[in-house]
Amino acid sequence: MTDFTLSCPIPLDQYPQILLAHGGGGKLMQQLIEKMFFPAFKTTNPSPPHDSVVVNLPTSKIAFTTDSYVIHPLFFPGGNIGSLAVNGTVNDLAMSGAKPLYLSVGFILEEGLPMETLWRVVKSLQETALTAQVQIITGDTKVVDRGKGDGIFINTAGIGIIEHNQVIAPQSVQQGDIILLSGDLGRHGIAIMAVREGLEFETTIESDCAPLAHLILEMIEAGVSVHCLRDLTRGGLASALNEIATSAGVTLKIDETVIPVREDVQGACEILGFDPLYVANEGRFVAFVPPNSVETALEIMRAHDQSSCIIGQVTGEGSGMGLVTVKSKIGASRIVDMLSGEQLPRIC
Repeated sequence: MTDFTLSCPIPLDQYPQILLAHGGGGKLMQQLIEKMFFPAFKTTNPSPPHDSVVVNLPTSKIAFTTDSYVIHPLFFPGGNIGSLAVNGTVNDLAMSGAKPLYLSVGFILEEGLPMETLWRVVKSLQETALTAQVQIITGDTKVVDRGKGDGIFINTAGIGIIEHNQVIAPQSVQQGDIILLSGDLGRHGIAIMAVREGLEFETTIESDCAPLAHLILEMIEAGVSVHCLRDLTRGGLASALNEIATSAGVTLKIDETVIPVREDVQGACEILGFDPLYVANEGRFVAFVPPNSVETALEIMRAHDQSSCIIGQVTGEGSGMGLVTVKSKIGASRIVDMLSGEQLPRIC
């Protein structure tokens, strides 16, 4: 018989209620997952957490993931909640090196939502799935009372097939691996913030929301040895690197001077008081590859985005602890930690 405890694993004296920060990709979200969800839902798969889980079937290997989208506003420069739902799920599958095949889509609709708004989202889902070469094969619809749903919430699940023998996961990260970044940072989060707060900049900043599976599969097919991948969504580059460093028990050293951030995004971050390292993206990832795969990987990545670059390396210093340090633009080194609070709520 399974033993149950009546005591909550989260310190209730510190957090008696859920905060927005519990969904922000930082320390509180990590605490919620590790202290409450993981112990409650024990599985036979002991591997570190990743964007999608790999399941070994008798005759094949698949990746499986699920996600929910509560973004506000529903429409933003470069995308909307529909395109975001497809691309976000496809990208989570791609981070395990899977070829995305099938998606489910569940709608939670608020009473009073204009039918024209729903149709725009549905059409975007259809068009984005076609671009990403996945099929939406099942779904569900629920309607909640007016004022209880904020328009539309979308839940997805995705299945992809893994047709190679590489184990692309945090446990595969090795000392000496080179860290590659697939493009400039921060556009998605700033695009959302600009619309939400009615901010006007000299140029319209568009989200980088895009599917990444084709690029990842191209790298694998070219013989690139990929040890780990992570897309840079909630919490941005900083949170993604911290998650990998903690899971792999390694130290990551990155160089801030080479990290690409567009001038308009950098300016917006300075005005708003944001650090681009923590701003969310929806079409960017980091790849951990051995030195002998860097040239091929970068050639393929730069064919998709010229700003792809080397940003750092895995070192043995502090091995077993999990640490991320950055060399700043003034030459000093500092520790890059996970966010304690919420920088940009509801950006996905």
